[in-house]
Amino acid sequence: MAKIEINRVTNANIYINGNNLLGRADEVKLPDVTAVMSEHKALGMVGKIELPSGFDKLEGEIKWNSIYRDVARLVANPFRSLQLQCRSNIEVYGSGGRVTQQPLVTFLTVTFKKNPMGTFKQNDNVELAATFSATYIKQVIGSEDVLELDYMANIFRVGGEDLLADYRANIGG
Repeated sequence: MAKIEINRVTNANIYINGNNLLGRADEVKLPDVTAVMSEHKALGMVGKIELPSGFDKLEGEIKWNSIYRDVARLVANPFRSLQLQCRSNIEVYGSGGRVTQQPLVTFLTVTFKKNPMGTFKQNDNVELAATFSATYIKQVIGSEDVLELDYMANIFRVGGEDLLADYRANIGG
């Protein structure tokens, strides 16, 4: 009989350049790592296939719950990369309740590309959604590296395995 475990992640905190931004964001959308697929067809093949040919751009968004001077100054500069960190807690549940907890941490190097001025409504908190582009992302569960992708260094690791080592060697970089 299979043992059922359920993982729950229900909250998070973000940091920019190591500064704790607890309570300042309503929502953070981390980038999706999306492989760019190219169609391949050839004589003798009965069908077409898709093969990976790189990765799409990494884009995300932070919805701030108000304007904060220190954050606004950082977000306003599209020429400076920032270190963004999203930290959360994975709760693991079994038939007897919560079994364990472990950290889920995502590290990113980002450049903000949309500087929100705000949407204002009577008696509602201002809405500010800042979008960013990332060149680096690394996700760690507990102490195990799950995924690391660095566009500027041609690094792609899954579970610690360097999947671009041969590629870098072949192109001399």
